[in-house]
Amino acid sequence: MRHHRQHIALATTVVIIAAAILLPKIWAIDHRTDFTRPAAVADTVPAVADGAAAPAPASAPAPAPSAGPEGPVRVLDQANLFLRYADPYQLYLRSGSAEVIDARDGAVLYSKDDDVQRPIASLTKLMTAMVLLDARLPMDRLITIRRVDRDTFRGSSSRLPFGTVLTRYDMLHVALAASDNRAAAALARTYPGGKAAFVRAMNAKAQSLGMTNTHYVDSTGLYNGDVSTAADIAKLVRAAQSYRLVHKFTTTEMFSVSDRRTGRTIRFRNTDLLVGNPLWRIQLSKTGYTSNAGQCLAMETMIANRPVIIVLMDGWGWEARFADARRVRSWILNTDRRIPDYFHERLASARS
Repeated sequence: MRHHRQHIALATTVVIIAAAILLPKIWAIDHRTDFTRPAAVADTVPAVADGAAAPAPASAPAPAPSAGPEGPVRVLDQANLFLRYADPYQLYLRSGSAEVIDARDGAVLYSKDDDVQRPIASLTKLMTAMVLLDARLPMDRLITIRRVDRDTFRGSSSRLPFGTVLTRYDMLHVALAASDNRAAAALARTYPGGKAAFVRAMNAKAQSLGMTNTHYVDSTGLYNGDVSTAADIAKLVRAAQSYRLVHKFTTTEMFSVSDRRTGRTIRFRNTDLLVGNPLWRIQLSKTGYTSNAGQCLAMETMIANRPVIIVLMDGWGWEARFADARRVRSWILNTDRRIPDYFHERLASARS
């Protein structure tokens, strides 16, 4: 009996010692996985190049991140961090198609039928501007609005009467910010080779940007043959943002131009009602609407210190596109608030 009690005491001692050794290590491993990296990154083992030092074993303390380019920015991939805390089911949009991407690396934060090809209305004019600016034509050239520039398909109105004379610079401003169809038609008509050459250049540019589900038939977007997807329009916005005049013109809230023939001043307002709103830091914007395309909006803006591209297509109802844009903004802000302060502090430290 005495020997039996001694064996029990010895076994109990061994269990206590083992627990004292192993439990701290298990706790350390568990907490390092939970709080050092997002789940999407923590489950990935990086490849080790020939001659490079092998990564530390799981039971070893994690090395402190460096302050240089190999440091916190790489460890904390910001798009993956956002997606870890985002709940797409909390974002309900009335638009038929939508895409929200991180403009820094093109990471998709939200999508809804983003591969469905639809008419794009005046979102077309972003490509119109890029093709025109790529041609490096003289921007002080005077262009006259003619009857051939009128909209005979839908009968849309214009504040540019026949005979109005504007510089190419002002004509592009009116086409982008005010989405004037006569201005866009006149720009294509006065392109070298005329409208046909202009449309060919639009489609060639789309292919060069990888917009494989996009096709253009004119410079205004009035026709149902101007089609694209939300994913392709996001690519278009990323490309257009690098054009200084596109950024300048699409973010102008109110402006005026002078008719060089009569001296009359013509005033315009941006068709994007969010431009000029102090809650929005808009870098680029374009609206569109036809009865077939529905309410459309493509924009790049800063939300929670994150450059975001928002594409909304086929929205129905008064101001549906702007209501959806506000929903996207609220969703991003709410997601950002759910990210622990620990990560925000590391990101702020990496930027400084």
